[in-house]
This record gives sequence, structure tokens and C-alpha cells, in this order.
Amino acid sequence: MDAAVEVIPETGLAGESGAAKIQERLQKRHQTRIEDAERRKEAKESQSVAEEKGEYFCSAFNTERASIEELLSSCSGADRAVVTQRLEEATAKTLQLQKFLNDSMMFLKQYDLRQAQAALQKLQTSITELREEAMPKKKFAFRSRTKAADKVSTPDTPSPDAESGITTVDGAAEGEQTRFSNMENDRLTKTAEEIQKRDVLLTHLTNCKVRLFGSPSTLHLKHIDSCEILCGPVSSSVFIDQCKNSTLAFPCQQLRTHNTTDTQVYLHVTSRAIIEDCHGVSVAPFTWSYPTLQEDFTVSGLDQDRNNWSQVDDFNWLAAGMPSPNWTVIPEEDRKTSWDP
Repeated sequence: MDAAVEVIPETGLAGESGAAKIQERLQKRHQTRIEDAERRKEAKESQSVAEEKGEYFCSAFNTERASIEELLSSCSGADRAVVTQRLEEATAKTLQLQKFLNDSMMFLKQYDLRQAQAALQKLQTSITELREEAMPKKKFAFRSRTKAADKVSTPDTPSPDAESGITTVDGAAEGEQTRFSNMENDRLTKTAEEIQKRDVLLTHLTNCKVRLFGSPSTLHLKHIDSCEILCGPVSSSVFIDQCKNSTLAFPCQQLRTHNTTDTQVYLHVTSRAIIEDCHGVSVAPFTWSYPTLQEDFTVSGLDQDRNNWSQVDDFNWLAAGMPSPNWTVIPEEDRKTSWDP
């Protein structure tokens, strides 16, 4: 009888313990459901905010883009002074629009990002083309030897540098373009005084070593073969097209690369690097240095603490979770850390 009495309390305790455990599990499950519901709510709210921000961005971006396009259209038929003033205004507005895009990249959809980047590149190209059209109206024309000879009163033959457009005209506006074109097997250098806050164009260069000291506004590389090109901090964008078998190094705000093969890029980029129709591109952190590099970084306005050199978007590779086969990171042991002068 006593033994039976002792068993009943034990059974009761065991039952109470089991019930407590069940209650505890139910409470945990309920809490988990509440937390999941909160997370879903927060995610939905975040998505809603991102969509609202995206809508605002698209509206504001397209309005400003239309304003710049209208400004460029007004250059048609205007005299040189007016065209120069309007191009400078368009360049400043385009740089502000680029900054607006860079600040908005975190919440933009991929499609909207690509559309905005393509629109910016189109604006940059239009500004460059209009500036090139305006250049022959100056005292010295760099388009061709024939035009230069027609406009210069002295019998002296224009130098090869003038013919290729690499001479800087005294008193030229800051925003004018400076360039190296159609050269082979040469060592080419430009100083900060020649490129500071200007658009720089390098085109049709083969087996050349190029050193650009200073902080240009934009850098355009077109039809580059077997070259080594090092440039100081570019305050806005670098555009590369038809480049092969080359080594490039530069800091910039944005990089757009097209139709490029077997090329190394030593990069400091504060937004994103984008490639399209490329293969054999490899990247590493920017390692070139020269005495006034820090001063040029200050002039450029680039953030030295922010470098997205390894974050490359390949517009020809949209497979989620799989790396693009068109670009790679240069192994540390293979990276170049010292450069010829």
C-alpha cells in the first residue's frame, strides 16, 4: 500500500514535468512565429521603401538627364564661346548625376542600374563628340595636318605631336580634351598641368608605355594593343573599348569596359566596375605610386578608404551564384607592385 502511494507522486511529478516541457516548446514555437512574422513585415517594409526610393531615383534621374540633353542640343549652331560654356555646364551636371547614381546603387534594381549607366555613358560620349567638333574652330586645329597647315600662317610644318592632338594650346579652357593618338612603340607622358580636370583620350596606341600624372575628369581608352597605361585618380569615369594584351592602372569613381581581352587592370574604384563583351580580364588593387599621388587623390575627391576593385559586374553573365568566366582576380603572388618610371 505504501509502495503504491509512493509511485503515484512520482508519476504525477513526471507528468507535470512533461507538461512543462510541452508548454515550453509551444511558447518557443509561438515566439519563433512572432519573430518570423516581424522579419517578414520588416522585409516587406524595406522592399516598399526601396521601391519608393527607386521610383524617386528614376524620376529625378530622367528629369536631370533630359535637362542635360536639352543643354547639349542647344549647342547646335551656337558660337564657340557659347558652346564652351554650355559644355562646361553639361559636364558639371553629368558629374553630379553620376554621383547621384553612385549614392543610389544600393537600392536600385539591376535593370534600372544598367539603364542609368548606359544613359550616363551616352551623355559622356555626346559631350566628348561636341567638344571635338568645337576644337577645329580654335586658332590651332588638331584634326589633321592639312587643316593645321591651312590655318597657320607660318610656313613651319606642324609637328607630329600637333598632328596627333597631344599638344596643349596655351590658354585653353580647363574642360578641353587632351589626347595621345595613332602612336606605336613610344613612351608617352602627360603632367598634371596638362590633364588636371580635363577629359583624356588615348586611342589607337600599340606597344606604348603611358604615364598620366594628375587627376583628369574622365579617361577614354579606345583601340589599345599591348600597352602599359598608368593614370592618376580619375574624378569620374574610365571608359575602355577595344583593348587587348595590355596592363592598366588607375583609381576612378566608375569603370565601364567593353570588347576587351587579355588585359590586367590594377584598380581603385569607389562604385562598381562593369564589363561587357569581354574575356580574359583580370583585376587587382591599384599599386602604382608617384610623388604627388596623395595631392591628386584630394583633387579628384575620390574616397581612398573605399575600394571595390574585386566587385565586377559582367553584363554578359547573369547566372546567380556562379562566377563569371570572363574575369578573374590576379593571385597575390602574381601582382605587380613596382613599375618602371
